[in-house]
Amino acid sequence: MRSLSDTLQRLQRFRTAPTMPTGSNRLEKLQNQTANPGDLLGWYRVPVSADSSFAIPLVVVLHGCTQTAAGYDAGSGWSKLADEYGFAVLFPEQTRQNNANLCFNWFSDGDIRRDGGEVGSIREMIGVMISDHGIDPTRVFITGLSAGGAMTNSMLAVYPEVFAGGAIIAGLPYGVASSIPQAFDRMRGHGLPPREQLQERLRSASSHAGRWPTISVWHGTADKTVDELNARAIIDQWKAIHEVADRPSRSDVVDGQEHHAWTSRTDADAIELYRIGGMGHGTPIDTSSGYGSQAPYMLDVGISSTEHIARTWGLTPSFERRANPEAAGERLSGAKSDRKITNNVQDVIESALRSAGLMK
Repeated sequence: MRSLSDTLQRLQRFRTAPTMPTGSNRLEKLQNQTANPGDLLGWYRVPVSADSSFAIPLVVVLHGCTQTAAGYDAGSGWSKLADEYGFAVLFPEQTRQNNANLCFNWFSDGDIRRDGGEVGSIREMIGVMISDHGIDPTRVFITGLSAGGAMTNSMLAVYPEVFAGGAIIAGLPYGVASSIPQAFDRMRGHGLPPREQLQERLRSASSHAGRWPTISVWHGTADKTVDELNARAIIDQWKAIHEVADRPSRSDVVDGQEHHAWTSRTDADAIELYRIGGMGHGTPIDTSSGYGSQAPYMLDVGISSTEHIARTWGLTPSFERRANPEAAGERLSGAKSDRKITNNVQDVIESALRSAGLMK
């Protein structure tokens, strides 16, 4: 069940949130790329209210097959959430010249090796965002669906120093296919390498020796396109890097869905898994949250992966949203944000109660 503050904030959102456009007019085309080895397009959004004196976080979002950047944004609600909480979003986009079905080529060796192909293009786009739009290089995150989820895992493997965290939705482990036939086999859960090989492929993807990004895995239990065995394989691939136990440190229920977390030696959640009961292939959304809309592979199942992923990364506060729409775009990071959240909690609750007619 949702907390009381969550419920109150949702009620207030519907009464006060401004209407925002969806679709391609929300995103701007990324320019100034000096290298684009994977021949990808790039789209982005930086909040209008962003304060140029502060570096802001960035979320990189990778769409699935047959989707576009604008379509995935409209379905997931990422740019709307970014506007309200003051972070930027970057949407690399596949072209039909590279893949007729608009899938990121996660199964092509040339596209998933450091500094080459599609991963090289995405890394270049992130560099442009950092240099041109005031991005905090220590708070860069990435998420994606299906082929975009597999490419998300590839980016986390080959550029672990770039990302603070990643969220893989209905994706696959890194380095498990090098051809289209192999890709289809792995999607069906056939021929996945044993744990030791999965972990070795992750380690050999880069020479990284520092902190590793946190990993969030989302998968539907009724997914017939990418078998759920892939979610387990992704977690197995990352367990050794994060030095976590085989069994989850904590298991609970979040918005009615199964949730497991593996805690690192510092008592922080290093890996988490959401198993969405009865959900097929797609991104889990909750249209009642005010973020996203139902569409092919955007599945309204009563839990917003967008909101939960952003909250896990510290991009939004623990409660849903402040009552004052004028402040929606303010940055929520560091001690200054913590003080603001603490001071505004009572005001938020009272304002929502008044709006609902439950308090004078």
